[in-house]
Amino acid sequence: MKIAIAGATGRIGSQLTSLSRKAGHEVVEIARETGFDLLAPGDELVAALDSVDTVVDVTACPLDQAATFFPTVARNIGSAATAAGVRRSVVLSIVGVDRSPDYDYYVAKLAQERAYRESAPGVVVLRATQFLDFAAQMLEWNTQDGVARIIDVPTQPVATGEIVRLLLEIVTGDVEGDVELAGPTRENLVDQVRRLVEQSGQDVRVEAVAAPESLAQGAMLPGPDALLRGPSFEDWLAERA
Repeated sequence: MKIAIAGATGRIGSQLTSLSRKAGHEVVEIARETGFDLLAPGDELVAALDSVDTVVDVTACPLDQAATFFPTVARNIGSAATAAGVRRSVVLSIVGVDRSPDYDYYVAKLAQERAYRESAPGVVVLRATQFLDFAAQMLEWNTQDGVARIIDVPTQPVATGEIVRLLLEIVTGDVEGDVELAGPTRENLVDQVRRLVEQSGQDVRVEAVAAPESLAQGAMLPGPDALLRGPSFEDWLAERA
């Protein structure tokens, strides 16, 4: 199978590229580093998707760019995929984007999904919960003067490896239709960060701060039909020790 991966050099994309090639698939890497500007439609993208069976979008961007980036890239890839005769388009999204009108990043991801459905062939959406190391990222990004201010939200984090494996299952047709993916255990983000601080011995005080209402009320949690896969946060934490 010939697979095009948009965002192929990123965190998820690089893993998906490697796993796809190990499984014997041909991969077309679409990223800024490989010469593509996904914000600008062009014939080079249509040419790159020639004879591709499935295109996968695992692109990411900073929060302040999301409102423009996600729907624009979706329309550009979707239009190119249609023109090139691609059969399936797989989009990595986030659990809760349809329940969080008060969080701009999620609003942008929902706009991405809609843009794909309007422009791309054979769209399948995988919504995943936060990564297992999301708490570590939040600790890094939100610590100042010895205080980590962390939004107080419930989460159910999942391993990136499980996201990648499920993406490939969707690409090959082993899993059909839109799907949600989460890890096996429900957590609280503030508690996760405190456990990380305790494990690392950092001199950091963790303070809970208010989150957007939808997130505080559980929008980041999976629905009852979600697939639950991979290690728990506790297992992941133990591996870090």
